[in-house]
Amino acid sequence: MRRARPTNSKANWSGRTHMKPSLGVGLASGLAMVSVLGAPEVRADGAEFFKGKTVTYIIATAPGGGYDLYGRLVAEYMQKYLPGSTFVVKNVPGAGHLIGANTIAAAKPDGLTFGIFNTGLIYNQLIKQQGVRFDLTKMSWIGKAASDSRIIIMAEQSPIRSFDELRSSKRKVKFAVSGIGSSSYIETTMLANVLQLPVEILTGYSGNEDRLAMRRGEIEGVIGSVSSYEPFVKDGYARIIAHIGGKGKPQLDQLVSDAKAKPLIALIKSQGEVARLTAGPPDIPADRLEALRTAYRKALADPEMREKAEKAKIPLDPATGEEVTKLIGEALDQPADTIALLKDVLERKGDVTEVKAKIAEVLGEGRELVLKLADGKTFKVQVSGSRTEVSIGGQKAKRADLKADMSCTIASTGGDGAEAKSVSCQ
Repeated sequence: MRRARPTNSKANWSGRTHMKPSLGVGLASGLAMVSVLGAPEVRADGAEFFKGKTVTYIIATAPGGGYDLYGRLVAEYMQKYLPGSTFVVKNVPGAGHLIGANTIAAAKPDGLTFGIFNTGLIYNQLIKQQGVRFDLTKMSWIGKAASDSRIIIMAEQSPIRSFDELRSSKRKVKFAVSGIGSSSYIETTMLANVLQLPVEILTGYSGNEDRLAMRRGEIEGVIGSVSSYEPFVKDGYARIIAHIGGKGKPQLDQLVSDAKAKPLIALIKSQGEVARLTAGPPDIPADRLEALRTAYRKALADPEMREKAEKAKIPLDPATGEEVTKLIGEALDQPADTIALLKDVLERKGDVTEVKAKIAEVLGEGRELVLKLADGKTFKVQVSGSRTEVSIGGQKAKRADLKADMSCTIASTGGDGAEAKSVSCQ
């Protein structure tokens, strides 16, 4: 892998290493604390505020996977350049990063809470999706760590060897995504609908669960970022059948001629330029925001951090908070016809199917159910607190009221791991 290099930015991304970081990147735990002593001074008045303070860095996904790795690296090295501070890393997964992003946006704007979430939330805001409680144009942007174009990959054991073969498949091909609302869900749904791909979308694969499922033969395809999936491809577990942005070939926009698909492919390509974002709630005081941006810039230039990133095979292409603010504004400035098309393809629904099963296990206070069919086979469904209708004994109920051994009828438009439209139990 080529060595990571700075973006073509007017900002100076060079920096010196004054000390070794106190803690390596931890991927297994949902909560990690890093301490620092004797770190170099940040030349900003706001830096004084952080001395003796605890900073919460929120990662809007489960432990494991690319966002967790980027987030922990950023938190560790930002702390190094905010002397006297203590960073706590907290995973807040759910709803395709929406819960974590809402948590960040609602935090007290004192500079002590910020974090990382995916660019798929740009789509959520464009279509005014229910559950969005933020305005990305008003967030306090601290910086971005990478540019991350998308790729469509197929499992090595899949008989599908090209995008044309995917399009012409006579059977449904299982594609994995994380939560509904995530960039993987939105982009997979968008392309499947506008290009009429024979794809069955399975939700609930967070972190690196989709790669494990691909190795098991549970799923065949994924649409995701280069940084997350290229190492998987290089290890021989999958092949790339199309690129969306970047320099790789073949490029998806050269493989399709559908006029409606072109603006949506261009929109996906634009998301790749603003990846691995770090932001805080609106209205962080200017001096503190400047201190955070300075610490972020120095962290991303730190030779030890860059060496760790290279060893972990994650690219760095940083940009300043000011630059990200501009990029986000441009990404949200879409013509009405593109937004209407985006909304249309995302809101198309497949046929609703019902299945009777018994609840084998309740996970996350009802957010996910493991269900057992009469033949003994099990499958999972996601239960949304706002979109899934839940009833018990004919009475409206909450997902937290669902219990193991209840007999239920599940209505869904997807397969294993999909979000249920309704859960009716006895």
